[in-house]
Amino acid sequence: MANSTGDAASSTEVIPAGHAALSNEEEREGPSRPTSLPGLSLAALGVVFGDIGTSPVYTFRECFNPEHGVALVPENVLGVLSLIVWALILVVAVKYVLLIMRADNQGEGGILALLALGQEAVRSPRGRNLLVLLAIGGAALFYGDSMITPAISVLSAIEGIGVGTPALNRFVVPITVAVLLALFLVQKRGTAKIGYFFGPVMLAWFAVIALDGLIHIAEAPRVLLALNPAHAVRVFLLSPLRGFIVLGAVSLAITGGEALYADMGHFGRLPIRLAWFGLVMPALVLNYFGQGALLLGDKTAIENPFFRMVPGWGLIPLVLLSTAATVIASQAVISGSFSLSRQAIQLSLLPQLDVFQTSTQARGQIYIPQINWLLLVAVLALVVGFGSSSALASAYGFAVTGTMTLTTVLIGAVMHGVWRWRWPTIAAVLAPIMTVDLALFGSNSMKIPTGGWFPLAIGLVMFTIMATWRTGRRLVVARIESETMSFADFLATCEEAPEARVSGTAVFLTTHTQHVPPTLMQNLKHNKILHRTVLLVHVATDNIPLVAGPDRIKAQELGHGFWQIGAHFGFAQTPNVLRELRRAEIPELDLDFDKISFFVGRANVKSTPRPGMARWREHLYVFLTRIATRPTEFFRIPPAQVIELGAEVEI
Repeated sequence: MANSTGDAASSTEVIPAGHAALSNEEEREGPSRPTSLPGLSLAALGVVFGDIGTSPVYTFRECFNPEHGVALVPENVLGVLSLIVWALILVVAVKYVLLIMRADNQGEGGILALLALGQEAVRSPRGRNLLVLLAIGGAALFYGDSMITPAISVLSAIEGIGVGTPALNRFVVPITVAVLLALFLVQKRGTAKIGYFFGPVMLAWFAVIALDGLIHIAEAPRVLLALNPAHAVRVFLLSPLRGFIVLGAVSLAITGGEALYADMGHFGRLPIRLAWFGLVMPALVLNYFGQGALLLGDKTAIENPFFRMVPGWGLIPLVLLSTAATVIASQAVISGSFSLSRQAIQLSLLPQLDVFQTSTQARGQIYIPQINWLLLVAVLALVVGFGSSSALASAYGFAVTGTMTLTTVLIGAVMHGVWRWRWPTIAAVLAPIMTVDLALFGSNSMKIPTGGWFPLAIGLVMFTIMATWRTGRRLVVARIESETMSFADFLATCEEAPEARVSGTAVFLTTHTQHVPPTLMQNLKHNKILHRTVLLVHVATDNIPLVAGPDRIKAQELGHGFWQIGAHFGFAQTPNVLRELRRAEIPELDLDFDKISFFVGRANVKSTPRPGMARWREHLYVFLTRIATRPTEFFRIPPAQVIELGAEVEI
C-alpha cells in the first residue's frame, strides 16, 4: 500500500523554512549515532529502557496496595516476586526481544511499522482494513500511555523526599509540576545535546539499583526461591480473584516493554538485546528481589520499599538519580509520541501537523508543538488531579497492555503472510503469549472505574480522530476525482487549443495519476492559460520507513509538455518536493526553479446528508481540516511561487 498526498486532500507535514533540513545521505542513513556495539547498547539505555527501567520505584509497592487485599506475608511476597520476574521473562524477553523484534520493517519498529509490514502480506481489502483498525487502536492507546508515564514516573521519584522527612510531602506535587514544565518547554530546542548524557545516567541508574538489590538479597537469600514459578501459581490457587487483581499491579513492571520494539530503528536489534540481557533485566530482577528481601524482614518498609532500601545518607542522592532517570524515561515517551504522530500523518491517519526538525544529524530528533502542548496539559492535569503515584497507578497499565495485546494479533498476520509460518506453528507460539496478554489486559480493565477510564477515554478520542480522518480523506478524494476528467480526454483537448499555452513551468499536486488535478482545471477555466511545461506531481508514502534518494523521483513524459512525476517517501521521512525535484536531474527537462509556479488546491469541505459518514463524524473531519497545517507550508514551497486555488467539496 502506498498512501498518496497532495492537492486539496493532502495529508502532510512540514519543516518550516529556517529550520534544519536533512541532507540526502542523512535521511537515508537515519540518526547520527555510535557505530560500535557497546556504544549503541549504551545509547539504547538512555532511550529504550527509561520507562521499564524506572518501574521498580513504584511497582512492588503497588502490588501490596491495601485495596488489592493481598496480605503482606512471606508466601505472598515470594508469589508476587515470581509473578514479576516471569512477566519480565515471558512478555518482555520472549515476546518482544526474541519474537516481535524479528518483525523489522527495513530496520524500523513500532505498531505502525508492523502495520505497514503486515499489509503487504494481506491480500483481501477486508483483512487489510482490519489490520489498519487494530493498528489505529494500538496507536490510540499509546497516546494515553504517553500522558500517564511522565506523570507517574516523575511523581514517584519526587515522592522519595518524603521518606526521610514526611513534612516535605506537601512539596511533592509543586516540585513535580516544575520538573515536568521544564521538560516540555525544552522540547522545542531539541534534545540532541542532553541526549548524550542519557546513556551514562541510565548506566549509573541500573548499577545502583542492582547493587541495592544485591545487598538486601545477601541478607535474606531465601527470597531467591521466587525464581520457581510455582510460587506465582500459588498466588492464584490461594485466591483466584486476588491473584487476578494483583496482575494489574504486576503489569506495571513491564510498562515500557513495547519501547524495545518501537525504538529498534534507532539502535538496531542486537544492541537492544545485548543491553536487555546483559544489564537491564538482571538489574531489574535484582532490585525487585532486594525489595522483597527487605519486606521479609521489615513489613513497615512497604510504605516505599524502593527508597527504604538505602541508608539515610543515600536517600537524597537516590532521589536525585531517580528524578534524572524518570525524566529520561519521560523524554523517551515524548519523543516516541512525536515519532508515532509523524508516521500516522504520513500514513494518512492524522491531519498534517507542524513537524520541526531539531537536529541536522539525527533524523529522529523532531518536535511537533501541537502534540507537545496536548501532552503537557494532560500530564499536569494528571499530576494535580491524582496527586500521588499510588493514585495514578490505578490509571496505569490499561493502555500498555491493550497495545501489547493488539501487537500480538498483528504479529500473527506477519508470521503467516511474511514469514510463511503455518497456522499450527503460529497457534503454538502465540497461544501462551496471547493468554498472558489477555490476563494482564483483563486485570487492568478492572481499573477502569478508579482511573483506567482516563487512558480509555484518550484512546477512544484518538481512535475516533484517526478513523474519521482516514475515512473522510478517502471520501474527499473520491468526490474530487468524480468531478474531473481522465488524462487521455484532457490531452486531446490540448491539441485543439494551442493558443492556451504560455511560457513557463507549472507544478500541480495530484492525488491520482489517472485524472487531471482539479487545480489544473480551475486554472484553465478561470485564467484561460496552460503552461508550456506542466509537472503533475503525485506524492506517495510507501510502506517502508525510508526511500533512498535515487528512488524518490520517477518521471514519465506524457506528451504535449506534460510530465507525470512520482515522488516517493517512507513513512519515517519528511517529504520535500522542491528539494527532490532539484536533485532529480530528469533528462530532457531543463527547469528554472526560481520561475516555477506551484499550484496547490485547498478544499473547503462541507458536511451534507449524502451517504458517507455519520454527520457528527463529518463535522469532526471538517474541523480537523481547518486546524491542519496548510499544504503549502508542508511542501516548503516559497510563498512567492505559490498559487492556491480553493474549491468546495461536499461529503
